[in-house]
Amino acid sequence: MPGAVCPGSFDPLTRGHLYVIERCAARFSELVVTVTINPAKKGMFSIDERVSLIEECTAHLPTVRVDRWEGLLVDHLRENDLGTIVKGLRSTVDFSYEVPMAQMNRDLTDVETFFMLTDPQWSHVSSSLVKEVARLGGDVQPFLPPPVYAALRAKLDS
Repeated sequence: MPGAVCPGSFDPLTRGHLYVIERCAARFSELVVTVTINPAKKGMFSIDERVSLIEECTAHLPTVRVDRWEGLLVDHLRENDLGTIVKGLRSTVDFSYEVPMAQMNRDLTDVETFFMLTDPQWSHVSSSLVKEVARLGGDVQPFLPPPVYAALRAKLDS
């Protein structure tokens, strides 16, 4: 199967994200994990930090490349000759949010969206919730890859 893009803010990358990325990497000739840039949002991690952490956490996956993009995602796919968007789903809430975007992307181009279910053990984990729990002193280590957990602790401890 030709290449695909797996977009997201990844602020920070969670084990749920990594689970979806690993499964997609085994199914596409190339998987471009793309940090989407929303200038209106201030993240905990800079775009460069997110890219670096994702590269470190996916170094064992030879078909994965990490990129960044600001603007229409379909333009990113066109520039990189990719035909598929892969979105991880945790629940029906994610599905309801993602379907209109998938339909719009298909209307704008011939890009298809594949939905990949995360492992049920990660279905309650979101980047926002992890950050909130961590800021309040909760233990989020089980939900993050080790390099991301270390970076999160360093941010919170500084």
